[in-house]
Amino acid sequence: MNTETNILLPSAAIDIFVNDEETLRAARQLQNDWRFARVKVNVQQGYVENAIEFYKNNKSPNLVLVETATTEESFIVQLGELSSSCHEGTNAIVIGPVNDVNLYRDLTSMGVSDYLVKSVSVEILSDVISKTLIKSLGTSKSRLISVIGSKGGVGVSAITQALAWGLVDKMDQKTFLMDAAGGWSSLSVGMGFEPLTTLHEAIKANEGGDSDSLNRMLFKPHEKLSVLASGSDTMLETSIQAMDYEELITEMMKSHPVVVVDLSAAIPSLKRTVLNQSHEIIMVTTPTLGSLRLARSLLQEIKLLHDGDLSSVDLIVNMAGIAAGKEVPHKDIEAALGHKPSLTLPFDSKLFMTSENEGKKLSSVTAGAEIVTKLLPIVNRVIGGDLEVKNTNNQSLLDKFMHALKGKG
Repeated sequence: MNTETNILLPSAAIDIFVNDEETLRAARQLQNDWRFARVKVNVQQGYVENAIEFYKNNKSPNLVLVETATTEESFIVQLGELSSSCHEGTNAIVIGPVNDVNLYRDLTSMGVSDYLVKSVSVEILSDVISKTLIKSLGTSKSRLISVIGSKGGVGVSAITQALAWGLVDKMDQKTFLMDAAGGWSSLSVGMGFEPLTTLHEAIKANEGGDSDSLNRMLFKPHEKLSVLASGSDTMLETSIQAMDYEELITEMMKSHPVVVVDLSAAIPSLKRTVLNQSHEIIMVTTPTLGSLRLARSLLQEIKLLHDGDLSSVDLIVNMAGIAAGKEVPHKDIEAALGHKPSLTLPFDSKLFMTSENEGKKLSSVTAGAEIVTKLLPIVNRVIGGDLEVKNTNNQSLLDKFMHALKGKG
C-alpha cells in the first residue's frame, strides 16, 4: 500500500459518474476502505454529460470523477461545460476509453488532476482519489509521525523529543513537535520552556484562523523546530475533542514537512484518531512481560484500524537490561508479538533523566547521539530525505481550464 496515502483521509465529498461496470463496482467499494471513513462518496451511473446536467441544480464537491466514451473534440467542449458548472476549488479526474499520452498531457494542463483508462480497479481508484484529496488539502508530501507507548513509563516522551531534534539536526527537516497529553504533558520540562497555552486555546485559535495567536503559542528552540508550548490545561478534565485536535495537526502539516506527536498520555479517542492519520507509528515498549502483553494488544487494535496492515508501525524495545534475568529474551519478543522490533535501546537512566531534568538535547552527549542516530533510519523510509512542502494553493479545474482557454485565444 502507498505510504503517502495510507492515512485516514480528511472530510471531503466526491461525485463519481461512470458507466463501465467494473469501474462502477470499484467506486461502490470505496466506502469499505477505512481511509474513506470521513469521505462522502456519491456514485451515479453515467458519463460526463450526466455530470453537467447534475451540477445545474447541485453544488459541486471537492472532487468529481467522470467517464467519457470519446476523446474527440466534443469531449473537450463538454469538459469546458463541466468546468463552468463547478464551483471554484473543485478538482476532476477523467476516465477514458484509450491510453493516450498526448491526451493526458492536454487534460492535466487544463486542470484535470489525473486521467485513467477504463476499466479501473478499486486499488488504483482509491489510490488516485486519495492522492488528489491529500494534494488539494495541502498535506501532500508532509508526514505525520506519532509515538505511543504500550504503557506509561516506557520512555515515549524522551524518544519523541530525541527524534524531533534528530530530524532537525541530522536530516535538516523543518519539524513541528506537539504533545497530546494536555495538562499531563512533560514536554515543557524536556524541551526547557514554560507552558504558554492549553490545547483548547490552540484549537480555538486554529478554528478561528487566528495565525498570529497560534504563532505566539509556539516555542522555537531552533529555526527549523517549532514546538506547541502547551501544558497549562487542567489535569482532571478533558477540554478538547479528537476531531478538533486532528484539524490542528492538518493545519500544521500545511506549513511543516514533518509533524511529530507524543501520544503517551493522550485520551484514547485522541490516540485512535491520530494513529489513523499517521504515516509512521513508533510504538515503544520494554522487555518486561506486562509491557509486552499490552504491546501485543495495542498492535492488534492498530492492525484492525489499518485494515490488517502494520507496515507503518515500528516497534522499539526500550530499557533493555532494566531487569536483568527477569526480562523476556530478545529472541522471544518477535514470536510473542508477531511483529519484529525495529530497534532495541539499552537502559540508561542517568542519560535520560539528565536530559529531561536539564532540558538538554539527548544528542548533546555521545551516548545520546548514538541513540538518535539509531532512531532516524526508522523514519527515513517515510521521509526519504527529499521532503518539501507542497503549495497548498492548488489551482482548481475551473481555474486552470479558464486559464488554458485564455491561452488559446
